[in-house]
Amino acid sequence: MSSAHKPTDIKLHQKSRVLEIIFDDGVHFELSCEYLRVYSPSAEVRGHGPGQEVLQLGKENVNITGIEPVGNYAVKLEFDDGHNTGIYSWDTLYTLGSEQETLWAEYLERLAKAGHKRKG
Repeated sequence: MSSAHKPTDIKLHQKSRVLEIIFDDGVHFELSCEYLRVYSPSAEVRGHGPGQEVLQLGKENVNITGIEPVGNYAVKLEFDDGHNTGIYSWDTLYTLGSEQETLWAEYLERLAKAGHKRKG
């Protein structure tokens, strides 16, 4: 599996709950654990097709407890809420970083529509 973007460095800042990623094109992203958790590429979160996404609630304080390489194309992130089935390809991480502002706003809007208030 080939990726257009490959990370040169991945650092987990557990205290601030941020995953920092630097890609080979020099682009640098800081992605919160909550953001990565609610946009997990797993079927449990994404569903098995369009419109089947499951809104994730109460993930404000979630943290990453493990990062496991998957071949040369991805990492599996383990979260302290027990979620560990999402495999984040380099392209997925790059997209999540590039579109973070838009995707985060969409998530907050979906939470509001569901009547959920974030605690964080």
